[in-house]
Amino acid sequence: MTTPVILIVDDEARIREIVRGYLERAGYEVVEAADGQAGLDQAAEHSPNLVVLDLMMPGLDGLEMLRRLREFSQVPVIVLTARAEELDKLIGLAVGADDYVTKPFSPRELVARVKTVLRRAPAAPEDQPDRLRFVDLEIDQAGREVDRSGHPVQLTALEFDLLSALANRPGRVLTRRQLLELVWGVDYFGDERVVDVHIRSLRQALSDAATDPEFIGTVRGVGYKFVARRL
Repeated sequence: MTTPVILIVDDEARIREIVRGYLERAGYEVVEAADGQAGLDQAAEHSPNLVVLDLMMPGLDGLEMLRRLREFSQVPVIVLTARAEELDKLIGLAVGADDYVTKPFSPRELVARVKTVLRRAPAAPEDQPDRLRFVDLEIDQAGREVDRSGHPVQLTALEFDLLSALANRPGRVLTRRQLLELVWGVDYFGDERVVDVHIRSLRQALSDAATDPEFIGTVRGVGYKFVARRL
């Protein structure tokens, strides 16, 4: 089995050193970058399995690097941020991050988050059909592709998993905690509101209005449900 490669992008050498040590002891191969542009170059060269990305960096900061990274890669990203405000965390997640860790952080917690993200299954479970078809939406679970009205829909890996979790249970209300367990994993211990951020991004990708949804409905105070009927 190939050793997973983790890219650390942080302008603080001491943090890179500490994180590298913990990740290497956990069995990962590690590459580093000290700024956003170098991080993009390393991502293009090494095709890492996961990126640990600091938000606050001089020059090309973490958010801008993440935006540019998403132009050519859907690699999972865990954001490191010294800004504890919830808005900053959710902004980072809204542009394509999979998780966040607030500085100062426990390196052991970060390694646990890395393991959780990398454990997410890349393919649909065997008890789910390869394809789901709705009125003008088709989900290829085996190929991890989505088409709406014959046009491909670009989703991150996490957005696809979230869509699949909902679409496999049409009409059933899923709480945020249930979605976290299905998509992020049972050992996820972050903020449940991360679900809301990714639902919003998923709706945007599907051109699905929250006020009059064709696919993803909100059940206030509870969670979400897939409102379209399967063909």
